Amino acid sequence: MRYTVNHKTTYRYSAMVHQSYHLLHLSPCATPFQTVHSHLITSDPVSAHIKEGTDYFGNPYRIMTVEKDHKELVVDATTHLTVEQKAPAPGDLEKSANWQELRDGALADKSVLQYTAGSRHGRRLAALGNYASASFPDGTPILVGTQALMQRVFEEFTFDPSATDVSTPVETVFEARRGVCQDFAHLMISALRSLGLPARYVSGYILTHPPPGQPRLQGADASHAWVSVWAPDFGWVDFDPTNNVIPHGEHVTIAYGRDYDDVSPISGVLLGGGAHTVEVSVDVAPDTV
Repeated sequence: MRYTVNHKTTYRYSAMVHQSYHLLHLSPCATPFQTVHSHLITSDPVSAHIKEGTDYFGNPYRIMTVEKDHKELVVDATTHLTVEQKAPAPGDLEKSANWQELRDGALADKSVLQYTAGSRHGRRLAALGNYASASFPDGTPILVGTQALMQRVFEEFTFDPSATDVSTPVETVFEARRGVCQDFAHLMISALRSLGLPARYVSGYILTHPPPGQPRLQGADASHAWVSVWAPDFGWVDFDPTNNVIPHGEHVTIAYGRDYDDVSPISGVLLGGGAHTVEVSVDVAPDTV
């Protein structure tokens, strides 16, 4: 599938901002399953200085400095890319490694092992380890157990945008059984890590489908988050607990990290500004070019 993705963020401030610095994770990372044909980030006011690079996790980033006085900042990122099918066949899940063998010594690669450690939003917790264990009986292949855990999160938790914010602890989400895609990703990551299994956070987008007979609403999509799990002989395999699917061509990957803190789309430091509001418009559309 070829897609055009537009992610527009507008900040409005109650007082003048005299200078600002922003770290952006809005550029799609390189994966074996997606090819970026073009990518452009613009801002208004225009950046005085730009630095680009690759972070510790392999994600492209941009640091931009705005030195012009402003009470509104607009950051617009547009990408044209191709996403390929990447989900393993259902029968292949059974061929993945025994989860206990993986936990007990098969993780020689430190770049993978690091994702078994806790992070601020993906902590190792006994309660979540107990919750996950019902999906991982002795001898269960890791991808089979992860799929079962994903389905339970999908069925037992309610999508509720009013229930949480970016700082809500995973324990609160677990107790309330409510949240959004970011919360469900953190919950599943915490549960897997609490069993000693490597899991990482994925930020990106998903193609949404309007009701039958209705047109697509431009800009009505949103950023999305899901989970990636390591399995020997398979590598990293993605699971989306919000939709109970293994991504298969309709998910666009932007960045990987331990949790949201590593890959938030825009963060920054301001001189001035006072209170602010933020408006985000996202559009993911099949590319007609």
